[in-house]
Amino acid sequence: MRKVAIVAAGESKFGDRVGKEYEELISEAYLEAMSSVNNIEPKDIQEAFWGSLAFGGSQLGNMSALLVDGINIMGIPTSRIENACASSGYALRYAFFSIAAGINDIVIAGGAEKMQDISRATRLYWFGVGGDIKWERLSGMTFPGNYALMASRHMHEFGTKKEDLAQVAVKNHKFASNNPKAQFQKAITLEQAMKAPMVAYPLNIFDCCPLTDGASCVILCPAEDAKKYTDTPIEIIGAGAGSDHLALYQRESLTRIEGAVKASKMAFDMAKMTPNDINVAEVHDCFTIAEILAYEDVGFCKKGEGGKFISEGLSDIGGKVPINSGGGLKAKGHPIGATGTAQVYEIFHQLRGEHINQVDGAETALTHNVGGTGSSCTVHIFKRMR
Repeated sequence: MRKVAIVAAGESKFGDRVGKEYEELISEAYLEAMSSVNNIEPKDIQEAFWGSLAFGGSQLGNMSALLVDGINIMGIPTSRIENACASSGYALRYAFFSIAAGINDIVIAGGAEKMQDISRATRLYWFGVGGDIKWERLSGMTFPGNYALMASRHMHEFGTKKEDLAQVAVKNHKFASNNPKAQFQKAITLEQAMKAPMVAYPLNIFDCCPLTDGASCVILCPAEDAKKYTDTPIEIIGAGAGSDHLALYQRESLTRIEGAVKASKMAFDMAKMTPNDINVAEVHDCFTIAEILAYEDVGFCKKGEGGKFISEGLSDIGGKVPINSGGGLKAKGHPIGATGTAQVYEIFHQLRGEHINQVDGAETALTHNVGGTGSSCTVHIFKRMR
């Protein structure tokens, strides 16, 4: 396998982008990426991998062709990857392996989603198909309901408090407050996070991520060529993926996402690293309990200690592993298919030393991108190239 690096990253503004088409959103991300890289022209890109559920807008089929057309790189192979909320995390995975295997030299991976230009009922329907539709949906279960069960069980087994969940929201809104790309650019207090209207106990509005329009992308090449295109490339040194049952009732535990555990082990084994070697991370916080589970599943703390990890400030800047420094899904926003590479966008800037909430001395990083309630997951590990 060849070593692989990311040489550029781009992202649209996240939020309510009604009136903007898919092509316009991905163009925002693509143009930002291309403006920061040297000696790469559109004709140099050999393949594209896009993550999207493609349930907003008018183009529901052949979305990959639409996105390539929108940024004028027609003629190349292009694929749409659909793996619920982990779609562009998997797009990155396949782009990585296409270069590592010597099939391509320059590849783009990304995602785009429009979630605000369709009715609320349609939004909720399509958002819910990432989970089990045979039994859970039939009984009226929703994603907030699923994660509420996971949160309740974690509180029962390990003594996790509602305040611990609220602290995740407070931290991530703080990070998003100065992020011009974020959907919610406003800090909140612990009192606000605790007293917000309930959605599904113990989760209230501030425990739940928003539905977001947005796009993101990264450009990859062999690591040996990366310095031709940028002075500060970021190498992908570990790539893992895992899966689990769609339905919660089939799982061994409600307090562990097995796909994330397996993906993390695979990525750390490839990178020849441990969780203690990670300086900064982006994890999938679609709900505040999901971030706490991620701390444990990735290995940043022991099982059951995720509440303590956030309450002691270990995931804040200055803590053991600063997490979701761009605001996370919780406050930056969650444009389903674009989220995986949007996490990488944050890591790209952290490791280059140019992030809005910079972690001093960050040299290594991790992204953790979950689909549905954990039925699919990708984990990638990165390091700054010298």
